[in-house]
Amino acid sequence: MNKDIKGLTKDIKDLNIKAVKDTRVLVAIDFGTTYSGFAYVHKDSPERVVINDSWPGKEGVTKAPTALQYDESYNKVICWGYPALVEDPDEESDDPEEERPRPVELFKLHISDLSDNEKPWLPPKLNYKKAIEDYLTQMSQLIKKTLEKRWPTIQFPHQVDFVLTIPAEWPPHTTGIMRECAYKAGLLTSFDSDHLDFTTEPEAAALHCLSVVKQYNLQPFDSFLVADCGGGTVDLTSRRLLPGNILSEITERAGYLCGSTFVDKQFLYWLGRKVGFKALENFKSNHYGQMQYLVQRFFCTRIKFKFNGESTTYRTIKLNLQQYDLPKYVTGEHKKQMEEVGWVLKVDFDSVKEMFDPVIDQIIKLINNQLDSSNEKCSAIFLVGGFNESPYLVRRIKETFRYKVPITAVPAIPIAAIVHGAITYGLNPNIIRDRTLKWTYGIEVCRKWVNGKDDKARRTSDGMIFYFYELAKRGKRVNVDQKFWEEFLPLKSSQDVASFKIYYTPKYNAIFCDEPEMKLLGTLKIVRKNEKNSNNRIEFSLTFGRMEIKAIAKNKETGLTYNETTFVLDI
Repeated sequence: MNKDIKGLTKDIKDLNIKAVKDTRVLVAIDFGTTYSGFAYVHKDSPERVVINDSWPGKEGVTKAPTALQYDESYNKVICWGYPALVEDPDEESDDPEEERPRPVELFKLHISDLSDNEKPWLPPKLNYKKAIEDYLTQMSQLIKKTLEKRWPTIQFPHQVDFVLTIPAEWPPHTTGIMRECAYKAGLLTSFDSDHLDFTTEPEAAALHCLSVVKQYNLQPFDSFLVADCGGGTVDLTSRRLLPGNILSEITERAGYLCGSTFVDKQFLYWLGRKVGFKALENFKSNHYGQMQYLVQRFFCTRIKFKFNGESTTYRTIKLNLQQYDLPKYVTGEHKKQMEEVGWVLKVDFDSVKEMFDPVIDQIIKLINNQLDSSNEKCSAIFLVGGFNESPYLVRRIKETFRYKVPITAVPAIPIAAIVHGAITYGLNPNIIRDRTLKWTYGIEVCRKWVNGKDDKARRTSDGMIFYFYELAKRGKRVNVDQKFWEEFLPLKSSQDVASFKIYYTPKYNAIFCDEPEMKLLGTLKIVRKNEKNSNNRIEFSLTFGRMEIKAIAKNKETGLTYNETTFVLDI
């Protein structure tokens, strides 16, 4: 079995002996790249959804930074969320020995398919799974405290169901990583607990928008697009509204790393051109808290969240670098230029626009591609996620698509849309009728090698060739619990044990299992001992559930099931 999914399967037979769940409360967790949040509801009062707004160091906000402050050995968490990040330079210690280690953030991106050189910094002693586990542990403790304060008799986590949201672009096996981290964080009593379910972030966002479709007079069979623009990722999904407020997915969801933090990076790039990138890197290494203060308190609060793209209303803002320790790292020509302007930089309109435009252009391109991928008319674009609090982003999207889509709107509290939608899903998973596959699935099979047709290098010693047999193609819309199957014969009549290796690929068409981007999901092994007819056909099937795929092999002649295994994944 592939090491990435080892331990992530469960025998369905074991579920039959489990006690009936006695869950009272549902909790949805939005574990974000830059900010995270949670919401909860008692199942006896499903209309009373509460979005948590009480965090360590901050009250009245719906999310906390996805950041951790460790001790010097990066072993013990000292603080998390808001206290882990921003430091006022006036309060920072002058003694370098008293400065705390650099906080750990953006560690969620280590799950993505980013190349190693694109992934954010982590201390050598800290594995990204440990960071995720540590953050979820802190959140678990806060959730436990919050629920017990509201319902003192609640048994945590035994009487609590969880829904965890995941990005659209994550590869399939990564939901298993999140399940492992959730279990180690104390959210689950066992690894294979059925108290945890998954939904994608764009799907949760679409479910949140169900609460506003009537407001914009959308009717059954109308289609709409949801753009979830967060701090790290932007996730898109196109949905059709069906009678009974049921959602159908029109085309496969899409996502890309072009959230609001990439505007922050553009600001730092602008600053680096003024003071020198080496100076900026030294400032970041030695005074990380100050750099965070500069980005969050100066750039985000005073500029990014207020910028609307109107030059007539923008007032140039001055940045006095002498308030920070940055000047002592500036050398050469950059130092000379800074001294000439008294270490004061003017952040003018054109500069800010240049910080925003590359990121917004990418988001607009994603939306346009999503609209073009569907043959249906889109009735509305709903914008959710924290980045949509930017008036310039909303304005650009409205201007770009005003002749293509009648309605572009930002539902109330866009930053909390994901957890609210995840609660909706957790209360009624059947609200999702179908999904569109993001991957092509199949198994490795073999046949006789044919001279003149097949590659000689692929001929085995016994004259066979192994290839990829497609069962379900990327882009196909599948109903929940829809089955894809085929019949196979054993390789040899004397074969007692057979293995079905299940692969997935982003390609629409694939031939061999060793092609680039092809990945092993898992292996289903069966034992065929004591069969009267050793040439009995074997039916192998993949059944796509809510957020899982079930692999089953059974004897086609007798109807008896050899084996059945479930993999948790993002279909």
